[in-house]
Amino acid sequence: MYDTTKPYTKRILKLTRGCREDKPSSTDGIGTKGFYHWQKRTFRNAVLDALAMNLNDMALMRAKVHGLHNHIIIPEDDEGAIYEIVETLVCECLKRNILIKSGETSIHRNFPGLEISISVDGDYIQEKENIFKERDSIIGIGSSGLHSNGFTKVREVFSGEYRTEFTEPTLIYYDAILEIIKDFEINGMAHITGGAFTKLKPFLNGNDVVVSGSHSLSPQQIFYELYRRGISDEEMYKTFNCGVGFILSTKDDVESIVSRLSNFGFRADKIGEVVHGKGKIKINSMFSQKKIVL
Repeated sequence: MYDTTKPYTKRILKLTRGCREDKPSSTDGIGTKGFYHWQKRTFRNAVLDALAMNLNDMALMRAKVHGLHNHIIIPEDDEGAIYEIVETLVCECLKRNILIKSGETSIHRNFPGLEISISVDGDYIQEKENIFKERDSIIGIGSSGLHSNGFTKVREVFSGEYRTEFTEPTLIYYDAILEIIKDFEINGMAHITGGAFTKLKPFLNGNDVVVSGSHSLSPQQIFYELYRRGISDEEMYKTFNCGVGFILSTKDDVESIVSRLSNFGFRADKIGEVVHGKGKIKINSMFSQKKIVL
């Protein structure tokens, strides 16, 4: 809840202390990516985006989701769109025994696109502090591309242009992660969303993460195009997932974990390690091989 990298987060958490439940929960939506989903009517992909943003964060909290609330915002009344969104949501929830507890649809006629905002709650299946420990291996799990972050920058760079990559859905790692943590000792995790690789910072406990520039999870071509259009190495890794959608930190058997993730259909590889340091993320850029520090 209110778990962001914004400087005012601590003040917000302090303000809400007396009316928060000490149980895992998540609230998120698809943001400005919804502009493209509405334009191209990729409603199923939009639902997967909204679910992924929440389920992946619940996996990060080592929590199983029990209930879901949703709010659909569209610029005009469209029965076909609403039905496809709800049908997809029901299908995905039934797969995971998630109850849809409530839902709302709003028609905002001055709204430029689609928004699907979802809230989920559940229970911890494993209570463990999320810390990247010195001498841990860092395992990256491949993304499907842009996922649902950085679209303000995407729209700025591409203006009125469209790429099919803009509506490719975010991968849902939730199911695989809940299985992985049962069988392997995972010390730290990070969902690479808004803020990209800076998402690791709260979990470093004074250590550094060094990310190699030679692992197999190469950025997809859309990232190289963004880079060629003038976005710096540092901004790329602070804004976009650059091919890595989720990260695990572990001293356990890397090959076995990578193999298990492969069984779930994910590309995965060791992308770096945790070393003694000062809470920095050091990355050998896949775009230029320059060394950048976040």
